[in-house]
Amino acid sequence: MTPTRKWERMPETDRDDEVAATAGSTAPEPAASDARIDLPDVEWKRVSPKFLVVAIVGRVISAVIVCGAAVVLWLLVGWTWAGWALPVLAAAFIIAIAIEPRRVRSIGYALRADDLVFRRGIMFQRFVAVPYGRMQLVDITRGPVSRALGLADLRFVTAAATTGVAIPGLPEADAEELRDQLVTLAESRRAGL
Repeated sequence: MTPTRKWERMPETDRDDEVAATAGSTAPEPAASDARIDLPDVEWKRVSPKFLVVAIVGRVISAVIVCGAAVVLWLLVGWTWAGWALPVLAAAFIIAIAIEPRRVRSIGYALRADDLVFRRGIMFQRFVAVPYGRMQLVDITRGPVSRALGLADLRFVTAAATTGVAIPGLPEADAEELRDQLVTLAESRRAGL
């Protein structure tokens, strides 16, 4: 079989032979819903399992505030639709809390030779690759629950406003070490520009 270029159409006979050759393959193809953004030869680092507690506490606080506002609107203001919305809101928060462990496990990052790659998400997956030379700010933030568990969030910003990335749930020592490493790499890459 002769190699074809992208813009050339493969003759019918060659295409039929190729289909027949792959039809006997026993390797199952992943379903479209199981497909995950991934890079070959990249070892993903995960966030701390303690971050699950931080995420669930945040969801519970949000649920109490939103459902409390619905109760106030229903009972004190007299909006009857808020009474109907209350069970829907409660069910949505229960589902969100139930899938929180899977969402936390989907978060990963990796340092490569020229960039940092970050991924997160189950249904709506986000995959970001940030070149070290483009990093302008590397920051560590700690909320009250994260601080109590010894965790921190590492945030870094580039010149493009949409690429602000936060790696949540890192142990404090790991976050400080990664911050220093990223600052060093960013300085060395900018010097080469």
